[in-house]
Amino acid sequence: MTELNRVAVVGLGYVGLPTAAALAGQGVEVVGVDVDQRVIECVNRGEAPFDEPDLTSTLNDAVSAGMLGASTEMPEADAYIVAVPTPIKEDSHVDLAHVRSATEAIAPRLRGGEVVILESTVPPGTTRLVSEWLERLRPDLDLPHRMDSSPGVHVAHCPERVLPGRIMTEIVTNDRVIGGLTSQCAERAAAIYRIFCRGGILLTDAESAEMAKLVENASRDVEIAFANELSLICDRLELDVWEIIRMANRHPRVNILQPGPGVGGHCIAVDPWFVIQAAPQQARMMRLAREINDGKPSHVAEQLVEAAGRLREPRIACLGLAFKADVGDLRESPALRIVREVATAAEDAVVDAVEPHVTELPQSLRALDNVRLSGVDEALDRADIVALLVDHQCFRKIKKPRLSGKIVYDTRGMWA
Repeated sequence: MTELNRVAVVGLGYVGLPTAAALAGQGVEVVGVDVDQRVIECVNRGEAPFDEPDLTSTLNDAVSAGMLGASTEMPEADAYIVAVPTPIKEDSHVDLAHVRSATEAIAPRLRGGEVVILESTVPPGTTRLVSEWLERLRPDLDLPHRMDSSPGVHVAHCPERVLPGRIMTEIVTNDRVIGGLTSQCAERAAAIYRIFCRGGILLTDAESAEMAKLVENASRDVEIAFANELSLICDRLELDVWEIIRMANRHPRVNILQPGPGVGGHCIAVDPWFVIQAAPQQARMMRLAREINDGKPSHVAEQLVEAAGRLREPRIACLGLAFKADVGDLRESPALRIVREVATAAEDAVVDAVEPHVTELPQSLRALDNVRLSGVDEALDRADIVALLVDHQCFRKIKKPRLSGKIVYDTRGMWA
């Protein structure tokens, strides 16, 4: 491939910044681009704007070595990696505004010969759409959606496959799927990922790569929905779901997941909608799984509100706000939704929200006068009701005698 002198990583969030740091750590000059000035200043100090193990040390080394800097301005580069948010709107349709804005910022900087890689999780056909947008903005360049080979600019999709809390490990060790609008596009993109990726590199077309990422998360969503629906059935029949799953999983070909209070994060809770919208008549199971998992937080909240209604001025300890264990990531968190619904419905209750990975209440809870961010010991001391919403490691130290005399809702089966 053409000599790689500089890579621009567009979007310095949970995927973009670790990718930038990993590349810079291998001696590639990287410019990180973001619209948030606070993020730019943080990165240029060698500090991560969010908590992720090993990211700050890798980032600091790269910045100190002069291999990584951040800016709000799009630079000229040999390759562009776009890792911007692709949220869903209220109607559950994808919002591609950030992808389009990034494409529009890249277009004037192209000279010919560059690689444009979309890492953001997107519906099938979006990578081709990026190429079409570039063509409209730069009709002087040959774009790959019209070329069988040797386009003037190479466009590909390489979806991220990392787990918060393990990003800096998995960004190096996990296999990567890379789909190009042409085979040459895929090869050019693969050469960049081989710089820092020790996992396998699987080459395909762009739409197959887009779909593979969505299927990974939709599959998990369906499996979790089965466990969550089972927990609802067991509640109705007054059976112990944890014991039933333990017994069923003794079968050599059965592996039922553990139920929980819902599904969060910016992948499993979002990505299935992209498939559903692409084939709404066929994706019936995925839609039902989304409905089951989206409905679970309200079911938990209703149980807590009902219990609070039997007490005078109850105090409720909600353990955990994050979307998963041992991180401070609150994106699409079912625990956060539960706390908000409980505090809103049980107005005479005081809710102690316990989240050891954050230092202040998130914006969505600050307007509620009856919610406090509390430490675990003080919350347990004064609680009438204890709801375990996230199985953080620190909560595993809580012994059952500590819960004596309290109403306990264990949505994670930690005390089962």
